[in-house]
Amino acid sequence: MRMEKLNPVASACMLIRRPAEDAFQAFADPTVTSRFWYSKSSGAMVPGAELHWEWETYGATADVRVKEVEQYRLIRFEWGNYAQPTTVELKFTPRSANATFVEVTETGFTGTDDETLQWVNDTVGGFSTVLCSMKALLEHGIELNAVPDHHPA
Repeated sequence: MRMEKLNPVASACMLIRRPAEDAFQAFADPTVTSRFWYSKSSGAMVPGAELHWEWETYGATADVRVKEVEQYRLIRFEWGNYAQPTTVELKFTPRSANATFVEVTETGFTGTDDETLQWVNDTVGGFSTVLCSMKALLEHGIELNAVPDHHPA
């Protein structure tokens, strides 16, 4: 019997009670994103950008290549090991004038089945935390610090 290789998709989603423009800008503009996700970015999420992100709390970094941007609708980027990066897609779907459904998916995981499942699990938890933090910031002006507090030293 031949076993098929896992090809999972990690996903997280959240209704954000703000216009699509605001939800989109929260990820596109590093002055906003750094208030709920990473601590530093070398620039904005624009097509063709090659960015460097930092999470100072963890001493972690990521290099990011922005592949596609559709104003207020979509941001697609690659990150991780550039020999085999994963692809993240952020979709912003208006539900009303003041509500946006934000969906995050990540694909392209490699490794053993156990490694892949652990990576997907960590990704779903991480992006769920990011979306909750974004929601608190955009809807209530609260900086939760949930990402830096997710795995305290």
